[in-house]
Amino acid sequence: MITVRKAHDLDAREMAAILNEVIRIGGTTALTGEIEAQYFLDRMKTDPDTSSWIVAEKPNGEIVGFQWFTKGEGYLPSEAAEIATFAKPGQQGLGIGSKLMEATKAAAKAKGYKWINANIRADNESGLTYYQSRGFEDYGKIEGYQMADGRRVDKILKRFDL
Repeated sequence: MITVRKAHDLDAREMAAILNEVIRIGGTTALTGEIEAQYFLDRMKTDPDTSSWIVAEKPNGEIVGFQWFTKGEGYLPSEAAEIATFAKPGQQGLGIGSKLMEATKAAAKAKGYKWINANIRADNESGLTYYQSRGFEDYGKIEGYQMADGRRVDKILKRFDL
């Protein structure tokens, strides 16, 4: 059984390990270089009134996924939150994404957001499918987004109205 809860500082190392594994596999995130736990520690402390960090864990406490939303980037209006979701490779299909999304929707509403934006690489079929299956709808596209390693990818913008 998967449960979800608010992330805390002690989760940062496991979150970084999951994200680094996803980065090494490639093809699903715009991040191209591995990160340290400090990345999450710093981000979780930034604007706690406008962001939320949630982890999914097994009964033994192993973190198998996480999701966050933050205040929208410059291209989004103030009523929109920006979301990111990561599941530990090999753990998909256990209900991780569904449970994370339910907790995230409630947290985003509580913080006054009207909608959630997902900014997904166009070649990330699993990410596109995940957000589509949660009720997100396409509303835009960023063409030729340049990643940190110089590669260019298109990104699909999906929206979920709260």
